[in-house]
Amino acid sequence: MPSSFESLTVDAHGLALHVRQRNAAGTPAVVFLHGWLDHSHSFDLVAEHLPDSWRLLMLDFRGMGRSAWLPRHANYQFADHLVDVEAVVRAMGLEAVHLVGHSLGGIIATAYAAARPSRVLGITLIESLGPTGGPPENALVRLRGFLEDLEREPHRKRYPSVEAAAARLRENNPSLPEHAALHLARHGTESVEDGLVFTFDPAHRRRFAFGYDDAQWLAISSAVTCPMQLLLGSEGFRFDDERSRARISALRQLRPPLTLPGGHHVHLEQPEAVARALRQFIPAVP
Repeated sequence: MPSSFESLTVDAHGLALHVRQRNAAGTPAVVFLHGWLDHSHSFDLVAEHLPDSWRLLMLDFRGMGRSAWLPRHANYQFADHLVDVEAVVRAMGLEAVHLVGHSLGGIIATAYAAARPSRVLGITLIESLGPTGGPPENALVRLRGFLEDLEREPHRKRYPSVEAAAARLRENNPSLPEHAALHLARHGTESVEDGLVFTFDPAHRRRFAFGYDDAQWLAISSAVTCPMQLLLGSEGFRFDDERSRARISALRQLRPPLTLPGGHHVHLEQPEAVARALRQFIPAVP
C-alpha cells in the first residue's frame, strides 16, 4: 500500500497554500494540478495506483480546496495560479518536476512550462487543450463580463448532506461515478451553521478580466520544450476540429493523444488507466 500523504502549508507571497505530499525523499517528483473549483483530492484515486517510490505533491490552488482565499476586495486572475506553482516548486526545493494537470490545471501546467522551461521535465494533460480563447475581439467581451460579475454578490449554496453535494456535482458531470462524486464532496465541503458548503471561494465564479485569444495561446503553448502526453475522455470537452488540430500541432513534443472511456473527469472514472499512462510516460522522460 502507498504511504499516506502529509499536509503542508506553502507561502505564496503571503497567501497560505495547502499542499499534500507523499514520500518526501522519493523520485521522480510529480506535482498534480486540479481543475476549476476542484481540489487536490481529485487525484487520490489515481495516486493509489502510482509507485510508492515516487514523490507526489498535490496542490490546492488559491481559493480552492484547503488553500487560503484572497481578501474579499481582491479578484482571482489566471496568472495567480502560476504563482502558486512557482511557490510550491521553490518551497519544496525542487529543481525540476513532472506536472500532471486536469482541465484548468493542465492550462496552468502548459503556461508554467513555457515560462519556466528548465523547471519542467514533462507534462501530462488530462482533458486540457488550453483556454476557450477565440478571436482578439473577445478581450472586450471579457472585460465587460468581468465588470458585470463584480455586481453579483458571491453566494455559497447550502447542502443538507455530503450526498446532496455529491448529487450536485453529478448534475454538472453526469458520467462521474457516484463513489467519485462522494469522494470529491467529502473532501471539498465544510460544515457551516445551516448545512454544508463547498470550500472554494465563490469569487472564482467571476470571469477573468484578461485572457488569451487563440493566437496568443498558440504562441505560449508552442514554447513548451518538454515531452507531453494528452489524455482525453471519449465524452469529454471538445473544441471544434480545426481549433483542436491547431492546438495539438502547437505542442511540439506531444505524443499521440490517448482517449479513454469517460467524460471530462476521466481521471476519476478511469484512475487505473490514467495511472498506467503516467507510469509509462514519466520514467521514459529523460
